Amino acid sequence: MLLVAGLLLGAFLPELAVALRPGIAPMIVALLFLAVLRLGPDGIRAGLKGVHRAAGLALVLQVVLPLTAAFAFWLTGALGSTIAMGIVLVLAAAPITGSPNITLMAGGDPAPALRQLVIGTALLPLTVLPVFLVMPAFGSPLAVARAALELLMLITLAGGVAYALRAFDVVSGGDRSVLAMDGLAALLLGLVVIGLMSAIGPAVLNERGAFFAALAAVFLLNFPIQLCASALAARKDPAAAPAMGITAGNRNAALFLSVLPEATADELLLLIGCFQIPMYLTPFLLARWYRKLAKS
Repeated sequence: MLLVAGLLLGAFLPELAVALRPGIAPMIVALLFLAVLRLGPDGIRAGLKGVHRAAGLALVLQVVLPLTAAFAFWLTGALGSTIAMGIVLVLAAAPITGSPNITLMAGGDPAPALRQLVIGTALLPLTVLPVFLVMPAFGSPLAVARAALELLMLITLAGGVAYALRAFDVVSGGDRSVLAMDGLAALLLGLVVIGLMSAIGPAVLNERGAFFAALAAVFLLNFPIQLCASALAARKDPAAAPAMGITAGNRNAALFLSVLPEATADELLLLIGCFQIPMYLTPFLLARWYRKLAKS
């Protein structure tokens, strides 16, 4: 309910969304800290199994998919459109930092999601280079690589501190602690959603055509990727299927906003804001699908 409330508040109270935008980055890091804290050393060790497969999947998701989309848009002459640029940008991104939390809310094991998040972010400085080279409007790939490295350092720091707290029993992994962590994570996710929705309210009021076009595009992009990726993953490892679907479909495109040229960032802000809607509705709309796959 907090996520739905965040979507509504962010869309219809743009002043609140703008006020929360500066806090998005620290809240995302706090979410990662809570995810690692919840998993503990045993969960982390289990999640790190299959790192080579995670790296291969990251290359497919973050290089093959966006380049394929860019080629398809180029063939149709639509590569310069806002929706086309937004789709390519989203597909080039690593999984969102809240992936383990959303996987947990959808009834899945968060450990594989954390593994894919870390590997995808670690490889982003390399995977983003060919995508930005074929999309000159995105600006310098080196700027994105630098931002990705900064994010990776934050992830390492937050994860390392959380791991140490659990490893040395400073924080317990008991039921009451887990419930408190889950509640705080849900609250932070709701606040992050509000901050990322700052472009939605004005568009709903003044540019309904652009808003509904962007909304349709992100739903048609996000959910089919989640369904296909999770169904394929379920053939080999049903327990990891929810995490694979969620990390494949839900990407941290907001990371690029700080390094894109200002005009391009402003142009893509509406689509990136709309992309938060299917991402954060995932635990509600696809939970039954993911629970069914995990039990198959």
